[in-house]
Amino acid sequence: MILAQLIINGIIAGAIYALMASSFSLIFNIVKFMDLSLGALFVTGAFSAYTFNVVLGFPFFLAMLFALIFTVVIGMLINQFVYKYLRNKNATNFVFLLTSFGVFLFITGAILLFYGAEVKSFNNEISKGYEILGFIITRTQIELIAVSIILFIVLQIFMNYSKTGRAMRAMADDKSIASTLGINPEKMIVITSVIAALFAGIAGILVALEQNLEHTMGFNAILKGLTASIIGGVGNVPASILGGFLIGIVENIGIWYLPSGYKDAIAFALLIIFLLLRPHGLLGVKTREDKSG
Repeated sequence: MILAQLIINGIIAGAIYALMASSFSLIFNIVKFMDLSLGALFVTGAFSAYTFNVVLGFPFFLAMLFALIFTVVIGMLINQFVYKYLRNKNATNFVFLLTSFGVFLFITGAILLFYGAEVKSFNNEISKGYEILGFIITRTQIELIAVSIILFIVLQIFMNYSKTGRAMRAMADDKSIASTLGINPEKMIVITSVIAALFAGIAGILVALEQNLEHTMGFNAILKGLTASIIGGVGNVPASILGGFLIGIVENIGIWYLPSGYKDAIAFALLIIFLLLRPHGLLGVKTREDKSG
């Protein structure tokens, strides 16, 4: 059945969008700006996994582990030597946004310089998909969905039940009050940056295993991740996850009626609809400023 196949394709794409949207929402919760450098970490995760596994010949799981460690280290370095400097200078959110885009361009440019513009691949053998309930899905796609769902569950448990997660939520609600309660803002920012980098890196690796690697792949990750975050509700991680799956399903069903080239346009049309009719997103709530205005 075509509809079933389109829906499962949407879930697969949505899982990646949701991982990126979670990263954006986590960062926005703490530092109140959309960190576009997460797109660079997405690309870093993909290319470092390729390097460790294909170029250096490391066993698959060891290569993935090293790739994630490398991606997280890059994320920590960006926070320490770029964003912390801006925080100390009391830079505006607009400056943070522009700087994050500059970091994205710098890292992707470095990847282009090092790897070239040629499309890379993990050279995975093309395996026959499993036919389930009228749709076909490969083992890699099943693993992609499973890993994403496990990560979402772990993240929610961490945010709701761990001491660190509750501290992050307190800081997201009110940074000044959280500080008076003994919560170290810089420590929370570092932890949040690590988690966001980890999710972005995993998303990049999962896409690389399913598709080819290109140095430009981070642009789509940024656009779909930001769109999912806004549709779900900026700063609301569970809502961002929902937004990611919604975009994935809607755009894949949409190409049933429209040429595949309109796939991105469908996602952005959905974004415009939400901005006009529900600007706070699916599960977003009005802030005090919005209510007072």
